[in-house]
Amino acid sequence: MDKQLEIYGIRAIMEAIESSKELSKVYLINSNSHQSGLFKSLVSLLETNNIKYSFVPKEKFKKYMNKNHQGALAILSPIKLLLIDELIRSTFNDNSQKTYILLDGITDTRNFGAIIRTAVGANVDGIIISQNNSAPVNSDVVKTSSGGVFKIPIARVNNIKDAILHLNSLDIDIISLSEKGEKTIYDFHFKKSVAIIMGSEERGISRSILNLSDNILKVPISSKIDSLNVSVAFSAVVFEIIRQRNFWFKICNLAKNINCLSKNIYI
Repeated sequence: MDKQLEIYGIRAIMEAIESSKELSKVYLINSNSHQSGLFKSLVSLLETNNIKYSFVPKEKFKKYMNKNHQGALAILSPIKLLLIDELIRSTFNDNSQKTYILLDGITDTRNFGAIIRTAVGANVDGIIISQNNSAPVNSDVVKTSSGGVFKIPIARVNNIKDAILHLNSLDIDIISLSEKGEKTIYDFHFKKSVAIIMGSEERGISRSILNLSDNILKVPISSKIDSLNVSVAFSAVVFEIIRQRNFWFKICNLAKNINCLSKNIYI
């Protein structure tokens, strides 16, 4: 049986409640220093949803003393990770352009959480991680994602390569984001559904996975630095995808008598 998950931070707990996650226990620090407006909003949400909570001394939070727990701790069942078939069935169900992200060797929980938070904000359809060599979905990831982990499907696969082949069979463009790319994200036209592969900052994307990619793109940066943080680089590419898609959506609305989406029109 999987170990229960402890999550900390007011917004993370509120997102868990609003996502209908069942909290078995909620602990709050009984201190005037933790009685902010947001703290009171959490208490109100707990009471509205008939979730029991207890005020406890700050010693209960000893293991989180170096983290921004905001005086709130909750215990819930582990987050369910999907199989890739389940992810595809639940998201690839209409003709809209999809965006998936595959993480190759992202082991830092803060980067993982930041990527999840951005993915939720950008309406990414799903995240795919590997069984091994991947950050766990733990309390730090929940906190860093501001509870975003409850709002996006995450699939775990034995091998990222198998996931790539599966997505490619659905005519999804496989895009690796790497400094090895010759084209930038601003030179590429995101016309189809895409799966964006991100690698770790230390090692990048493995050569075998780069070889399976349809395109290798880079984020143009100043020569004053070597690279961007992986979550920052992901933000750049995912919002460029949104910009391009929104641009063509507006163009098509202006030209309703022209079936521009069926033509090879480029930005």
